[in-house]
Amino acid sequence: MSTPAPEYVIDVHGLNKHFGDKHVVNDVSLQVARGEIFGFLGPNGSGKTTSIRLMCGLLTPDSGTGTCLGYDIRSESAQIKRNVGYMTQRFSYWEDLTIRENLEFVARIYQMRNRRDAVDKSLESLGLQSRANQLTGSLSGGWKQRLALAACMLHEPRLLLLDEPTAGVDPTARRDFWEELHRLAARGISVLVSTHYMDEAERCHKLAYIAYGKLLAQGTSREVIESQNLATWSIQGEHLSELSEKLREMPGVDQTVVFGAALHASGRDHAALEHALKQATANTRLRMEPIETGLEDVFIYLMSHSRDNFGARS
Repeated sequence: MSTPAPEYVIDVHGLNKHFGDKHVVNDVSLQVARGEIFGFLGPNGSGKTTSIRLMCGLLTPDSGTGTCLGYDIRSESAQIKRNVGYMTQRFSYWEDLTIRENLEFVARIYQMRNRRDAVDKSLESLGLQSRANQLTGSLSGGWKQRLALAACMLHEPRLLLLDEPTAGVDPTARRDFWEELHRLAARGISVLVSTHYMDEAERCHKLAYIAYGKLLAQGTSREVIESQNLATWSIQGEHLSELSEKLREMPGVDQTVVFGAALHASGRDHAALEHALKQATANTRLRMEPIETGLEDVFIYLMSHSRDNFGARS
């Protein structure tokens, strides 16, 4: 009888990791379902990369438990690695080899049978056939990204771990990359991806926000927004920078951020926020209206408040 597939491809609880006296991952628990694109967000140095490595058995946690693809992250890391595709932040393939040569080399590392067929299939699935014999060093960032994804998919993994895969890539290439991720998810392949881009975060099925090693929020984008209970108003007119400075000193205003020609003011005490705004804009020509709090409003709020709450202790 075959072993049933696990309900979650990633299921970890209470992960902790220290490097010296720095608590890099602090009691992280997270679950990723089959065929789900799970976005992992947070500022640089927040613990995203270390958390990803713990989840796939590349690092051993100081404490905590979990499984990846049904395998124990502590004792069965070799089995996890055979079934996971991992794409690092930095492009890590050989620039003096062609695309085909890079893929053939990766196939040999995985000791794959029918390597030529696997490479041909990978080239075709990611539209690389016409450039198969081009030196990798001459590729643009978008084509290098596509090669890295092809190499990750070569051994047909069930889970992709992508560490800021679109950093430095132009918007068109980023859009194409995400369309490919959704095609893979539709085939039942799960994706854990770290990103800084809000448009990418909104394309994920679920999200988690981490700062100073702690998970501060997770769920669908709607659930993450609602969890912070922020009211947000948009203010338009002149001298918004001066208004922003003034509002930050007023009770009820937790955050002010300029978005294009508008100033967004947010706060958890909805009545106090509205009172402060009406007081600050009285007898002016400024226009203000309540708007729906967006994901970027929430992430800016989480980032600034995590710095206040945890930054001094890191």
